[in-house]
Amino acid sequence: MTNLRFREDGSFRVLQMADIQDGPNVLPDTIRLIREAIRKADPDLVVFTGDQIRGYDPAYIDTFLRRRGEEPGARVRAVTEVEAKLRGIKRRARDRVNNRLLAMKSDGGNPDAQQTASTASTASTLVYSTTSDPQDVPTTLDELMDETRDKVRRTFAGFLGPVIEAEVPFAATYGNHDFQCGILADEQDGIYREFPGCLNPVDSLEPGTFALPIEASDGSGRVAMSVMMVNSGDYAGKPEENDAQYPAYVVNPRGLDLADSDGYGTPSPEAIDWLGAVQSELGERNGDGKPVPAIAFQHIPPQEFYDCLKEVPAWTPNAVEGARTHAGHCYVLNHEICRPGSRLGEAIGCADENVGEVDALREAGGYFALFCGHDHKNAFVGHAHGIDLGYAPTCGFECYGPKSRYRGIRLFEFHESNPAGYVTRMLTWGDLVGRYSSNEVRVWFEDHCVTGAISMRNELRRPQVFAVLSGAMSLGFMAVIRSLVKKR
Repeated sequence: MTNLRFREDGSFRVLQMADIQDGPNVLPDTIRLIREAIRKADPDLVVFTGDQIRGYDPAYIDTFLRRRGEEPGARVRAVTEVEAKLRGIKRRARDRVNNRLLAMKSDGGNPDAQQTASTASTASTLVYSTTSDPQDVPTTLDELMDETRDKVRRTFAGFLGPVIEAEVPFAATYGNHDFQCGILADEQDGIYREFPGCLNPVDSLEPGTFALPIEASDGSGRVAMSVMMVNSGDYAGKPEENDAQYPAYVVNPRGLDLADSDGYGTPSPEAIDWLGAVQSELGERNGDGKPVPAIAFQHIPPQEFYDCLKEVPAWTPNAVEGARTHAGHCYVLNHEICRPGSRLGEAIGCADENVGEVDALREAGGYFALFCGHDHKNAFVGHAHGIDLGYAPTCGFECYGPKSRYRGIRLFEFHESNPAGYVTRMLTWGDLVGRYSSNEVRVWFEDHCVTGAISMRNELRRPQVFAVLSGAMSLGFMAVIRSLVKKR
């Protein structure tokens, strides 16, 4: 595996790419943004902080998993069904028991003698195909899973292309949508390792949780800093609770992403313990027992990210309403603790439970920053609880997010003499390419997407939106008055 090391001038550059969230055919704009950011930054490492896979994409409709442990393809949300129809992707049901009987006949077996061995549960289970020709429908779930594996490889090959071309090493952790394609994180880890430059270790604590030590420039092997990748989980809640809420999920899946059962997941207890244990290991490796300067990357932010904001009255321009445990409160950035250039575009989608991750980082020592993705419109960096807490927004164009010019990739520049004194800035589409993407109509809808009352109120707090709506209502009111005057 590649040994990471500070350059001779003592510098080390990292690019954080968050929420690519695309299907097998990664959009050209996303690939172009990645390529231009790499060309601009000349990075030593690229980190992907989760939701690389748009698990709910119609391409994965055959094996979609709303939650881990479910039957692949059995519970698909309505919006995915609609999108599939618009794209011409069809779901064709096949009974797996009949498939097995057909296989027995072709092998010369006696299906009648073995039919009683099939249970009622398997008889009622359906699998689906996204092929357009009925003659090409895969007949087993295993074949469908193989198709999905190939699609995942295509997705990875799409967004990793510019990274591999530039011969930059990379590492990836996971979000709440990656697994929904049907291929779980442990298997995705293996697929990532098929690509040159992947630093995801085979023997990690769990998929997406591992350390990337960066050695000093003098060649001594001393660890001068470490990048920590953390798997922040996906969704909370027990299977029976998720089952009970499934009908509501089908009707409003976008709205229920923040309110589904017990909300978002958290790092595992083992991962929280590992944050301290890995510092001890690195200290032993250096021979001084001291924690090394470290930055952590993960997908879902902890609750402490709200401490980078300040609560304001509901009518405050550009304020956003909090989610779940913070619902009913409105927030703006606290500029006293947030860096210049910070942007708050939506609520912080943290878990309902605080598992003490930030406390664990502080107690372990060495950690100076925690950066996340997950909330596509947020791009702020604040300092709270003795640590920097920050975001990278989405760098993809297949998912919701801010205007094209604000989508981007976060650059970090570290110096081995003082890694905690790092410099970070956004490399945005607007800076690297231009103001508009190739599909501004889609981006506009993704930026102004309304999924419920909260998002509607957030939209109305945006001065430009409010001004347009107010103007339209005024014109409508004037038209009504004029029509009444004419009738007289």
